[in-house]
Amino acid sequence: MAKTRIALLSNPRSTGNRSQLPRVRAFCAEHPDIFHYEVERADQVGEALRTIARVRPKLLVINGGDGTVQAALTEMVNGGHFEQELPPVAVLPNGKTNLIALDLGAQGDPVVALERLLEMARGNLSEHLVARELIALTSDGRPRPVLGMFLGGAGLADTMLYCRDKIYPLGLPNGISHVLTAIAVLARLLFGLKSRFLPPLPSMIEVKVRRHGTLRGRFALLAVTTLERLLLGSEVKTGHGGALKLLAVEHRASSMLGGLLASVRGRLGHKKVSGVHLEEVDEISIEGDRSSVILDGEMFEAGIGKPITLTRAAPLSFVRLAA
Repeated sequence: MAKTRIALLSNPRSTGNRSQLPRVRAFCAEHPDIFHYEVERADQVGEALRTIARVRPKLLVINGGDGTVQAALTEMVNGGHFEQELPPVAVLPNGKTNLIALDLGAQGDPVVALERLLEMARGNLSEHLVARELIALTSDGRPRPVLGMFLGGAGLADTMLYCRDKIYPLGLPNGISHVLTAIAVLARLLFGLKSRFLPPLPSMIEVKVRRHGTLRGRFALLAVTTLERLLLGSEVKTGHGGALKLLAVEHRASSMLGGLLASVRGRLGHKKVSGVHLEEVDEISIEGDRSSVILDGEMFEAGIGKPITLTRAAPLSFVRLAA
C-alpha cells in the first residue's frame, strides 16, 4: 500500500469544483499516495479531519473556496484530531475569490497545482514552507474562536454581500461581476445615488485598536488580514510589529480614490493618505448596530455591547507554490 503523501480535502460545491472536480478525482485515482476526502457542508469538516489524521499525511491540501479553508483551519487548531504536529497546508486555486490561494501563489489549473504539490511532497517539503499567522475571531455566544486570514467589514462587507447576492446570480464571469460591483460602489459614493439595486450606505461602527486608539464613523472599506498582500496585489507596509494588518478607509470619495491610487501604485502605507488608516496591531474590537463582517466567506454580526474581537492566533505552516 502506498504511503500517503497528500490528504486532499475537497468541497464539490465550490465554484471552481463544479467544472474541475472530475479532473481532480481522476488525478487522485491515478496516484495512490493521495487520500481524497470530499465534504459538502462545514459541519462535515470535523469528521473529515478526524479521518485524515489517521492516515498521517505529509501535506494537507484544501480544494475549495476561502470558506472551506477557514472551516478546515478552525477545525485543525480547535479539533484536536492530530495527536502530533499539524501537517502543513496547501490551497488549490478555486472558488470565487480565493485570496488565500493567491497569497500562497496558487493560480491557474488546480490539477497542475496538485501535480506540483505531489512532487514537492515526495521530496524535501520544508524548502517550500512559509509561516502564516491567523486571525482568531471571538464573539458573543461562540464557544470557541473561528480562525481565518482575511476579514472584510463595514462597506467592504456590504459590497461582498451585494456582489454575492445581486451580481453573481446574473451568471457573468467573475471578472465582469467584480467590475460591475466596483462601478456600483463608485456610483453610490461619487454621485450619492440611492437605489435598492446599489450597495447600501455603510453603518456607523466603532473600531477599537489596542494601543492605537478608536476609529468611529462610516467606512467604505474595513479589512483585517494576515496575508502579505491586501487589495489589488498591494503589499502592506507599516512601521509596527503586529501580525493583524488593519486597513480602514472613511466613506468619502477623496479617501477612496486616494487609497485606490496608492494601492495601484504600490505605495499603500508608504505615506499618509487623508481618511485612510493603516496599522499592524495585536488586537481589534469591532462594534456597531447590526454591523456585519465576513471572515473568509462566513458572516458574523456585531451589535451594540456585543463586539467582535480579533486577536492573533498561533502560526501554521503553509506551502507556497510561487517561487
